[in-house]
Amino acid sequence: MIQFLFNQELRSEHALDPNLTVLEYLREHLGKSGTKEGCASGDCGACTVVVGELQIDASGAEHLRYRSLNACLTFVSSLHGKQLISVEGLKHEGKLHSVQQAMADCHGSQCGFCTPGFVMSLFALQKNSDAPDLHKAQEALAGNLCRCTGYRPILDAAKQACCQAQPDQFDSAAAQTIARLKAIAPKETGELNSGDKRCLVPLTVADLADLYGSHPEARLLAGGTDLALEVTQFHKTLPVMIYVGNVAELKRVEHSATHIEIGAATPLTDCYEALSSEYPDFGELLHRFASLQIRNQGTLGGNIGNASPIGDSPPLLIALGAQIVLRKGENTRTLNLEDYFIDYRITARQESEFIEKIIVPRASAEWTFRAYKVSKRLDDDISAVCAAFNLQLDNGIVSDARLAFGGMAAIPKRARACEAALRGKPWNQAAIERACQALAEDFTPLSDFRASKEYRLLGAQNLLRKYFIELQTPHIETRVTAYV
Repeated sequence: MIQFLFNQELRSEHALDPNLTVLEYLREHLGKSGTKEGCASGDCGACTVVVGELQIDASGAEHLRYRSLNACLTFVSSLHGKQLISVEGLKHEGKLHSVQQAMADCHGSQCGFCTPGFVMSLFALQKNSDAPDLHKAQEALAGNLCRCTGYRPILDAAKQACCQAQPDQFDSAAAQTIARLKAIAPKETGELNSGDKRCLVPLTVADLADLYGSHPEARLLAGGTDLALEVTQFHKTLPVMIYVGNVAELKRVEHSATHIEIGAATPLTDCYEALSSEYPDFGELLHRFASLQIRNQGTLGGNIGNASPIGDSPPLLIALGAQIVLRKGENTRTLNLEDYFIDYRITARQESEFIEKIIVPRASAEWTFRAYKVSKRLDDDISAVCAAFNLQLDNGIVSDARLAFGGMAAIPKRARACEAALRGKPWNQAAIERACQALAEDFTPLSDFRASKEYRLLGAQNLLRKYFIELQTPHIETRVTAYV
């Protein structure tokens, strides 16, 4: 059985199909049709809902954290122990919520199909920021598309709703909600079971290892932003899943003198602070990683584990010399991330083995790291080319080099010939041009609807030239740039 709050109503479910998304659950099981299906792939934001979780800060204080999510990519099993808020829960005692009122006052809606999703994103923004600036509002709404209104009145609504926010029913019920979430906090492995399909929800990494050992055919579910597409887009059935999002050990971020250790199930929004403080370019790239709804749900381990050749984080992590810890049963092994990827969607992971954590070296003054993403849109888009450069310079000589790319091969991959062309050479334009030519030895990219092979290769070469120019003129800040 799983338990969660729907708005303020306690829901206990056991016999649901684990392949059921929150979007389907709301519309088909609860009759709540305010949440819309626009794309069923996490691109449009019409299905945005907000999930509240109990958080305990370093001082031991308890508070609620609200995150916007795409209901179309969220399986119901991931709600275990949390609060689900839909657009129907905002209106209170016959009065519109302040974010709803702001949309009406500022004429932020025409046909209205996308409006509930915008309202929920604004609600999350209001809860997470006292006085957001334009940048924060744009970031919060980047995953919501409107096809008829235009965004200026919606941004006006964000300003009104967040800068003139008044306490609402969620604020007044916060203590009660915290108490109810504590009362339903999972204490043992939960399960959804429809007879022929099941999803298990372990609480510890040891239980996860045991369950995965007993069910090697199971699909591991973390954020589900990629896995759910198999159900919503390809109409597949997933007979057995194991949801890892309630395993606290997999969501820890720990710092040592030399490394940052990030649990594999840590949402990307939680990775941001740790990684951006060490590597600003990593933070900038995470701002451009899909949408806020996806970053709230997607995990760093999932972005690695699905082995996509266009995943944004692997090239950066490879260039930084990151490692992963793989676990099977009680045994663990540490692997250089670049050795995890073998071929297209094929990895070094063994049966019943899972990524436990990612180990990222702390920043060093001896190395200069930059990252760049080429995509057709600035926000909420997949890379055509993603590049990460990490060089060690000693008196104008390249003493060491780690260059990695995504979108250029069947796997995220280091540019070994390019590195060799730079290593031991003076850091000058001639060396850069030789290294650019070496990239043609490293990669034979494919053409697809995102970019031609010629565009990808030239783009990768130009990014290396861009890196050189930026290091020569540090005041230029054009990193992580989109090219159309």
